[in-house]
Amino acid sequence: MQLSGRGVVCVRGGREVFSGLDFEAVAGEAVAVVGRNGSGKTSLLRLIAGLLIPAGGTIALAGGDAELTLPEQCHYLGHRDALKPALSVAENLSFWADFLGGERSDTAKSLAIVGLDHATHLPAAFLSAGQRRRLSLARLLT
Repeated sequence: MQLSGRGVVCVRGGREVFSGLDFEAVAGEAVAVVGRNGSGKTSLLRLIAGLLIPAGGTIALAGGDAELTLPEQCHYLGHRDALKPALSVAENLSFWADFLGGERSDTAKSLAIVGLDHATHLPAAFLSAGQRRRLSLARLLT
């Protein structure tokens, strides 16, 4: 698979955040998005995830499922973890699996992969910041 952007333009609140942005990443590669505060790093990730619409240019995924859009094949983990503090670790995963629908995988296996299998019954409120991030990642596996 290959994710690419050509001439991407981002406008937020009537202000051009960036323009003419080109990028490319193939499966197995990582892309570091760096820049000063307000330069559009998060906006770019939100554009890729389909949460924002580019003001210009294109963002495409080659080699993915032709029946699905890019946002349908993309996962976005933002600054906030979208966990319900009163629910247990397992209940949080079940909530998101039910909410998002689709095929469901083994919750216990997902928690084991991210090293949280010991915390299944703990409320999410009791988790450290790192554990909360790992639970958010487990959500992508469930």
